[in-house]
Amino acid sequence: MKAVIITTFTLMLAGITAKSQVAIGKQSVANTSVSLEFGNTENRGFILPYITDKTGITVEGSIIYDTTDHKVKYLKSSGVWVNLSEDDSTAATIGAADLSIQGLDKTEKATAKTAIGVNGATDTTDGILVLTDADKAMILPQVASPHINIINPASGMMAYDTVKKQLAIYNGTVWSFWKP
Repeated sequence: MKAVIITTFTLMLAGITAKSQVAIGKQSVANTSVSLEFGNTENRGFILPYITDKTGITVEGSIIYDTTDHKVKYLKSSGVWVNLSEDDSTAATIGAADLSIQGLDKTEKATAKTAIGVNGATDTTDGILVLTDADKAMILPQVASPHINIINPASGMMAYDTVKKQLAIYNGTVWSFWKP
């Protein structure tokens, strides 16, 4: 009996730690350089975390939807947030987030986290979703013309536009497009 329990526990542990690549909406990732990949069969995007207080976020490269000014931002360096939303300083470009989408109108566990990668089980980086592999990327949902085909986008949604070959970000009112 003891051997069965040890074998079962060992198999469960191996299954949890061995899976360092995750595919959502498809059977597998495209190649070994991917940590997280989304299927592209439906017109849906990836919704960023809605953040009401970004003072505790210190990891460079973090991407958020800032509910204080309704903009998608990334942390470039210590305390310097860069706006990724289209913004001409008019009220028309500022969206209003429906905080119930991500449960911010309810009490949630502050330490809730999912880590994907080789070091996922031991990673201590703050974040809701942390990709821990230093040699793998995340592939966003791929949508042809997301500004046309995503009928009811949520504030903070991101997708890769397969027609324009660029990043598409929705701030609650307008789509912004980014390419190199």
